[in-house]
Amino acid sequence: MRNTELLVPASSLEVLKVAVIYGADAVFIGGEVFGLRAKAKNFSKEDMIEGVKFAHDHGVKVHVTVNILAHNNDLEGVREYLKELKEIGPDALIIADPAIFMMAKEICPEIERHVSTQANNTNYGTYKFWYDLGASRVVSARELSLAEIKEIRANIPDDLEIESFIHGAMCISYSGRCLLSNYFTGRDANQGACTHPCRWKYAVVEEQRPGEYFPVYENERGTYIFNSKDLCMIEHIPDLIDAGIDSFKIEGRMKTALYVATVARTYRKAIDDYKESPEKYEANMDWYKDQISACTYRQFTTGFYYGKPSEESQIYDNNTYNIGYTYLGICGAPDSEGFVEIEQRNKFSVGETIEIMKPNGDNVEVEVLGIKNEDGEDMESCPHPKQKLFIKLSTTPDEFDILRRKEEA
Repeated sequence: MRNTELLVPASSLEVLKVAVIYGADAVFIGGEVFGLRAKAKNFSKEDMIEGVKFAHDHGVKVHVTVNILAHNNDLEGVREYLKELKEIGPDALIIADPAIFMMAKEICPEIERHVSTQANNTNYGTYKFWYDLGASRVVSARELSLAEIKEIRANIPDDLEIESFIHGAMCISYSGRCLLSNYFTGRDANQGACTHPCRWKYAVVEEQRPGEYFPVYENERGTYIFNSKDLCMIEHIPDLIDAGIDSFKIEGRMKTALYVATVARTYRKAIDDYKESPEKYEANMDWYKDQISACTYRQFTTGFYYGKPSEESQIYDNNTYNIGYTYLGICGAPDSEGFVEIEQRNKFSVGETIEIMKPNGDNVEVEVLGIKNEDGEDMESCPHPKQKLFIKLSTTPDEFDILRRKEEA
């Protein structure tokens, strides 16, 4: 059995630390330029240096995205950015553009080069092409079945790793190469500025009657014809391992710390349980499914892994998330009186029952006993997002515990 890496996204330094603590073997992040998530918070040079150090101190690797499809005017900036990354020292670069790949090989050859899914990697010949150029890993296209990935594994060098997405949002376009965003808004998905028009509501216009919109009805909410369900492979860990996938990749470089912690913790336990005992993995399946449904998601599908998706893989009647829990904040270390500092993300009040989510899989229901602001003044509630507070709970949390509130279905 090959080693299995759990690769988790991080939109910020805070989320990177959460990903590390909640079970990631590696995290993937983006800098402020040349990645495909321009709307994510992303990492300044200083944050990236701190994040790489934090991850390495915990035995976790860091992969940095440099996966735009570059235009001429990008190339000089990319060259300077790669020099900066050489100084910082991440473990791998995720690259889609051949020019950037060759620049990285020249400027920072000591950093592994991984080929992004944006490069449309759909066959073993492509994998061997990139291997011959110096790639140590190729990210498979989302359009591949497990049978195809298994065939790729059998026809590539043993030391060439396969990375595949196993959880998260699915793009309607082939390997994420979307043109809709650029067409509708002038914001190029392949330059990191996707506006996600696949999630919009659409109507029909007949060319002889411009301005007259005919609604397309699936139900009273309309129809969202490009809106895919989210990928979830938590029930299929054995098949992923059997296919020869080396790195299990979670999508979500714009997600909250709660989402990242929930998904990382659940897949960490599922992978470890299966490797310890397939029977243990099967016995804990209800727990995995319950936990993975606790964060925001759109309904789940297995994507292309078991053949081409049917109409059941689309969501035609809405573009909303299912929300199981509301994210309240991440705990700092408790002080001598049992108060912990948090940067509050959603409102909660004294006397309210909330939940502590712990990295080890425990979820502890607690009562909010007290809230103080930075001046030490008592507060009954905290209505201002991102306000720094000191709170006391009926059970004292540990640093990096996450606070959340269960919402009614």
